[in-house]
Amino acid sequence: MSGLKEAASAALTAWVEQSDVPSEPGERRGEVVVVLPGERKLKTVVSVLVGDRGLSASTFLIRKPEENETEFFRWMLNRNAKLPGIAFSLDALGDVYLVGRVPLAGVTVDTVDDLLGALLATSDDSFNELLALGFLSSMKKEWAWRVERGESTKNLEAFRHLLETTE
Repeated sequence: MSGLKEAASAALTAWVEQSDVPSEPGERRGEVVVVLPGERKLKTVVSVLVGDRGLSASTFLIRKPEENETEFFRWMLNRNAKLPGIAFSLDALGDVYLVGRVPLAGVTVDTVDDLLGALLATSDDSFNELLALGFLSSMKKEWAWRVERGESTKNLEAFRHLLETTE
């Protein structure tokens, strides 16, 4: 292992030890999976990988939108230009991830903290907006079904203003 890779691995290990968040080794060599607590998105599970050329971090954010794809993707592309070292990305199915990379020479405990903080903040800040843009019809059906049956609507409360309609 190169000196830079060893230093990056040590910085990641130190961050995990200092952060007090759940973590476990990933399936790939040099990978650690951490679970970051959120508010809107209750948890963000991040794969952090020390590779031969850099440290990468990625997290699943949300499934491919069911509707309003143009606005959904436009919102993400506009937001990409403002993000600090991370970006929205899609997999082959169209599901949305957040990804970030740091060259090995730049990996410190502070840069790991900054990168994971940016992923968490963006995941948490974007989640409800993307749900409303890409899944509003399904959420309306779920709301109506729950209200009709007297079921809890707690998990949809953040969207009450969009879901309580007089259609």
